[in-house]
Amino acid sequence: MAEEKNMKTILILGAGLSSSSLVRYLLNNSTQFNWQVRIVDQDIELVKRKINGNPKGLALSFNALSPEERRPEIERADLVISMLPARFHIDVAKDCIALKTNLITPSYISPEMKELNEEAKNAGIIIMNEIGVDPGIDHMSAMKIIHEIKEKGGEITSFKSFCGGLIAPESDNNPWNYKFTWNPRNVVLAGQGGASCFIRNGEYKYIPYNRLFGRLDHISIDGYGDFVGYANRDSLSYRATYGLENIPTIFRGTLRRPGYCKAWDVFIELGMTDDSYSMENTKDMTPRKFINSFLPYNPDKTVEEKFKEFLGHDRIELYSKFDWLGIFEHEPIIDLEHASPAEVLQKILVRKLSLEEGDKDMLVMVHEFEYTLANQQYKIVSSMVNIGEDKVYTSMSNTVGLPAAICAKMILNNEIKTKGVTLPVSKEIYEPILTELEKFDIRFKEEEIGL
Repeated sequence: MAEEKNMKTILILGAGLSSSSLVRYLLNNSTQFNWQVRIVDQDIELVKRKINGNPKGLALSFNALSPEERRPEIERADLVISMLPARFHIDVAKDCIALKTNLITPSYISPEMKELNEEAKNAGIIIMNEIGVDPGIDHMSAMKIIHEIKEKGGEITSFKSFCGGLIAPESDNNPWNYKFTWNPRNVVLAGQGGASCFIRNGEYKYIPYNRLFGRLDHISIDGYGDFVGYANRDSLSYRATYGLENIPTIFRGTLRRPGYCKAWDVFIELGMTDDSYSMENTKDMTPRKFINSFLPYNPDKTVEEKFKEFLGHDRIELYSKFDWLGIFEHEPIIDLEHASPAEVLQKILVRKLSLEEGDKDMLVMVHEFEYTLANQQYKIVSSMVNIGEDKVYTSMSNTVGLPAAICAKMILNNEIKTKGVTLPVSKEIYEPILTELEKFDIRFKEEEIGL
């Protein structure tokens, strides 16, 4: 009876790709800390596979988007971890406030979530957001260095940060040097919805979507080779997040291997990443008909010839990348009615760029700081490269799920005193999480040089 009385209940909403490592960590620690881990997903067989017979796990299947169905489970829980799509977090948060249940999400704090801060404080709960990899590990690893520089009296003049979910070198076997390790739709739509904005040497810079993949930073990491980085949509809001309001340079970007962005630009120029309208006759559309839809009409030239003309002499070396994707094939594969160009493109890409059996992914994160101290300029480069275990416990799953799981343990053990809507930028939160992440080979290598 005493064990039941002292047991803490964790409710996980959603058992998708990024939850595998989260579930494993919580179940592996459930006996030591006397937790019951209740996991909800519409695919109950998926949940059962992730629980793998652990008696401390319970598989549930109901509509987590229904307040009537989720509220009784939230009420009995000590902590909720929402792995639902970001747009659903706000409704879960309102339930958690009403029922005085702590909440963790790995997603960005939305304006609507921020407005719940006082209500969450009054309810005596913490709503921890941005506790995955990006956002999450990026915040924690950056704040560690920012605080160290400030504590010794340094003034930070430049902060650049890059992150990318990529394929591990040993599994990199295609001409795009890329495979999907995250939601493919997010990859196809990356960079849309407004200009990317940042500041360099005191000047505000804006890159519209049609120029985004042509303006690149170049980065090398010892042992892992070369990468390119394109700008994230919003770098400026991080000045306030990191306490760097007056910094002359701040830039955040996404990493890819060289050549990827130049090829992706072709899709954008043709209009194949557009998600704003539906195409006709997509159900039985072939990749060949799809690409031809965006090329000029010419009865005397093949689709291949027209595509080569579009590439021109300066990009003709990219042709093999598109040929490998199968965009000239005659076999219908779309099977979607009235799909947008972006949806059709996603279907084509997923067929060739998905992880295969035996594949491992790779998460790369790089921070570059410049600061002055005693009239001397310095630069710190902090980098982390993590290789996944397999298709299930990917690096993406580990780097998203483990920070959230460790944070859950800290909340349940009353090691985090903060209440309200927050993110992991204080030392009491990031220091123990970063320390424990090193046990899972998620660690940063720092190098400091004088300028």
